[in-house]
Amino acid sequence: MSQQAYKRLAKEYKQIRENPPPFIIARPSESNMLDWHYVITGPPGTPYEGGQYHGRVTFPPEYPFKPPRIRMCTPSGRFEVNQRICLSMSDFHEELWNPSWSVATIINGLLSFMTGDERTTGSIVTPESTKRELARRSKYFNLYSNVAFKENFPDLCEQNKKDIAELEKQEASRKQQVAAKKEEDEKPEVTTSIDSIKDPEDRIRAEELQENAKKAKNEVRNGTSSLFKLCVVAIAIFLGMMVKLNAPQA
Repeated sequence: MSQQAYKRLAKEYKQIRENPPPFIIARPSESNMLDWHYVITGPPGTPYEGGQYHGRVTFPPEYPFKPPRIRMCTPSGRFEVNQRICLSMSDFHEELWNPSWSVATIINGLLSFMTGDERTTGSIVTPESTKRELARRSKYFNLYSNVAFKENFPDLCEQNKKDIAELEKQEASRKQQVAAKKEEDEKPEVTTSIDSIKDPEDRIRAEELQENAKKAKNEVRNGTSSLFKLCVVAIAIFLGMMVKLNAPQA
């Protein structure tokens, strides 16, 4: 590595630490200033929202007069894993390279390309649902399957552990709610025969109460708590009236 390349990259690292670009973390490996690792956080409003994408930018010894090699290591649904990506600022196009471009410029360009739909060497086409699922699983991948990520971003690994624990807690709670709702929906309805009511007026009131109870139960299934209370009250009144009507006459 030339002295010029080292000085240039050391200066850019200082600039990135002092003024980090939005959604981007980038740092050189401890053993090689030419080997940089980046992490892109998926921007809101995109299929990558909340995702964590680790990749590498490998600079030639002639930097800044020659462009780097760019790869993404975390599955994204946009790029092939660990394959060179063809961009105007990558080693695929030395003729387009501008020595004034920096590490921040390169990774910002990658982020911009990632959120578009233009195709190039190293890119892939997947449904939006696949991209969202990979975004959801990206922290798991980086923490448990990405050795280079763990070596270069130990601070993010600790945060990932906390985030994953919270997500698992939320998922467990969601599953409990779904199971409880399913159990409630599958409970057999307890009905009392209206035919046993002899008084015509009492029968009409009982039918109205039963109908209201059914409507309230349907609303409960849609998550309306106020109607749940109405359902409970209606059933209580109905059953109370039935007890009264069927009680032995003095």
